[in-house]
Amino acid sequence: MPHLPTIPDDRTGQRIVAEIARRSENRYGNRPTMKDVAARAGVGLKTVSRVVNGEPGVTPDTERRVQEAIDALGFRRNDSARVLRKGRTASIGLVLEDLADPFYGPLSRAVEEVARAHGALLINGSSAEDPDREQELVLALCARRVDGLVVIPAGDDHRYLEPEIKAGIATVFVDRPPGRIDADMVLSDSYGGARAGVAHLIAHGHRRIGFIGDQPRIHTAAERLRGYRAAMDDAGIVVEDAWMSLGLTVPERVRAATDAMLSGPEPVTAIFAGNNRVTVTVVRVLAERERPVALVGFDDIELADLLKPGVTVVAQDAAQLGRTAAERLFRQLDGASMAPERIELPTRLITRGSGEVPPSA
Repeated sequence: MPHLPTIPDDRTGQRIVAEIARRSENRYGNRPTMKDVAARAGVGLKTVSRVVNGEPGVTPDTERRVQEAIDALGFRRNDSARVLRKGRTASIGLVLEDLADPFYGPLSRAVEEVARAHGALLINGSSAEDPDREQELVLALCARRVDGLVVIPAGDDHRYLEPEIKAGIATVFVDRPPGRIDADMVLSDSYGGARAGVAHLIAHGHRRIGFIGDQPRIHTAAERLRGYRAAMDDAGIVVEDAWMSLGLTVPERVRAATDAMLSGPEPVTAIFAGNNRVTVTVVRVLAERERPVALVGFDDIELADLLKPGVTVVAQDAAQLGRTAAERLFRQLDGASMAPERIELPTRLITRGSGEVPPSA
């Protein structure tokens, strides 16, 4: 692991924060102040503060005069200096699996929007499913004194974060639970979603249903496999080993798994794809074959509704995952006293045609 910057002690950190605040104030010292607004509006400084911060206790007429003074002077509240004086840097970190994965785009954007609403900057990075890289990124962000972290875990042991959390770094895990520590987490119902998706295929007459998923050490992959097994067990179907394949989601591996399931004297008549990357490759393989095969995928994919047939999916709300995690993070930063909580968001089945294809053999 590369050398990471040393995290300053509390006294050194306070001096750094104070100096940044002083320079920030000097930099913007030529701008109109609340005192200038108060003088122009003919009100007290506290009244201006109430208007600027949206606090109650100001009459509509007074609020109008203060707002007119603000507009005339071009006053803008200096949030950076105000936040820095509290010993914060107005920045949060987001560590996710892969910035290029379409699933994480809406999640990242939602975290950024919540951060922006709180006057904070978002810094993000990809762990590439490497636990060492995750730890390196997280500790580097802590060394740069971010106020909080939203982490999509790659590893299964997050005790390395305990000193940072005790030091005041607000932390929320999203999409997967943390390992070996007690912390806030926001998840989708992977188990329930997969169970419903496979039950949908069974309801349309399928008994030989294949499951192609991500690496079994990943929480979401394991939960979706568990949901698949539960749905098959509910229907009294004995699952054959050849119907299940977990591993890397690279196209070559998924293609080989799909071809194997569709070969032999008793091929599967339906496939449940464990995530969006698996679904895309399975769609390509099925397009090359004449025999229709039913398909339900976990995660929605772009243009799924335009394919023939459209792809039936178990959709999770990536944006809501990110938004919920970020809002939880800022509640921690605002000083709310909360015990660590597991928040699980529901999924929904979107039927478009591919999951409703009847068995052909």
